[in-house]
Amino acid sequence: MKIARGSTRINVGVVRGARGGEFLAVPHRAPLSSRRAITAIERAVRALPSGPLLIAVSGGRDSMVLLDALARTTHRDAQVATFDHGTSAAAAQAVRLVVARATALGLPVTADRARRRVATEAAWRAQRYRFLSALAVAHRATIVTAHTADDQTETVFMRLLRAAGPRGLAGMAAASPIARPLLAVTRAEIDAYAAAREIAFIDDPTNADPHYLRNRVRHELLPAFEAVRPGFRRWLISLGDRAAALRAEVAAAARAAGVRQVGAQVIVPRSLVIASPAAFAALWWPEVASWVGLTVDRRGLARVLEWAPRAAVGSSIQLSRGGELQAHAHTIVVTAPEGTGTSE
Repeated sequence: MKIARGSTRINVGVVRGARGGEFLAVPHRAPLSSRRAITAIERAVRALPSGPLLIAVSGGRDSMVLLDALARTTHRDAQVATFDHGTSAAAAQAVRLVVARATALGLPVTADRARRRVATEAAWRAQRYRFLSALAVAHRATIVTAHTADDQTETVFMRLLRAAGPRGLAGMAAASPIARPLLAVTRAEIDAYAAAREIAFIDDPTNADPHYLRNRVRHELLPAFEAVRPGFRRWLISLGDRAAALRAEVAAAARAAGVRQVGAQVIVPRSLVIASPAAFAALWWPEVASWVGLTVDRRGLARVLEWAPRAAVGSSIQLSRGGELQAHAHTIVVTAPEGTGTSE
């Protein structure tokens, strides 16, 4: 059972904020075995890489479970980061809850707030990852997020709606500098852990707003597809895993063919460009561009495939986000604008 205070649903106990605020939390019973859920989540957290960790905690259930599980392991070289998008009072409450909980656990915590209001999920994500990336670079830390198997299912489904290729369909299963230890953990397991350990969290009301595609996918489309085709969610996870494996093979093939990254540039041998059938080039161009944080959309890919095999020396074309391809005598160089990096 969850109790609502205004439009903000909150779970479990009374937690005092750093500035005297309180967050009501009430235990609820999860249908899943709590012991199995706790074991799965703690095992996943123990597998995190060694070295400094930057734990991204929003104050929602998933990330508060991640924070609790991490605090119970022997990994102590960690700090917490939380970001207020300024979308609602619940978002500000969530930041206060994270700061209070991290402080109680003895973990350093950094909080920041959006300087300007934005209205899309993509813009929120970009703001958040700029903040996290800057902190991670400053502390030479690995960013750790609480994305779950359900998040991956939703991501792959939304990429299918956009007719994405292997790069997009891999979703969060693709190789990434971001650690996602809970990616094989289900939302039901998160719920069971939260109930068993009486985790306080805040559920932002925007999570139920059908204006956002992910919410419609989560609450309407995926349940409908699962009802019509049982096992559809598992198929989406499998599809993402297969796409990620293909991406890894494509990246390995590109490197074997001499493609290399040098700082914010990717150097592509013209011999590879000329020898590649269009279908293969359509796989490796987006992949190698992603090495420097660039996205090649369908329209941009069509331009690259048309231009690259016969590009005159000294000519160039522009990619989205300020990227550029320039032709040299023996190479084509992909250049990212300064500051471009991983955005998810």
